[in-house]
Amino acid sequence: MARSQRSPLLLAGLLATAGVAHFAVPKPFDATIPKALPGPPRSWTYGSGAVELALAAGIALPLTRRAAARAAAAFFVGVFPANVQMAVDWRRRPEPLRSAALVRLPLQIPLVLWARGVAHHAVRDEEGR
Repeated sequence: MARSQRSPLLLAGLLATAGVAHFAVPKPFDATIPKALPGPPRSWTYGSGAVELALAAGIALPLTRRAAARAAAAFFVGVFPANVQMAVDWRRRPEPLRSAALVRLPLQIPLVLWARGVAHHAVRDEEGR
């Protein structure tokens, strides 16, 4: 299987794993929800988990891959405030946790670029048919 064919499935797997984790162990995700958002954090945790599962399904299917990958790129940008909130909240935690929270911030960039690349390859695949 070519790299461009594996990449969407790996991205879908990452999103599916994260989505399941939001439901299986929601408490750590609750702590990252910005306090400015209305409603209980658990609702946002479950909502974002459901979105990740839907994006994973969309990316896994060639017919919906382009749109889902574009939506995933937007989603990764949209959850960035939660990562910032986590870094702020964890600034007094033990060093390994504090570092993990800070490392998450620049990791959003490759995720956005990965999703955009999947969308771009999906367009090329469609044009090649």
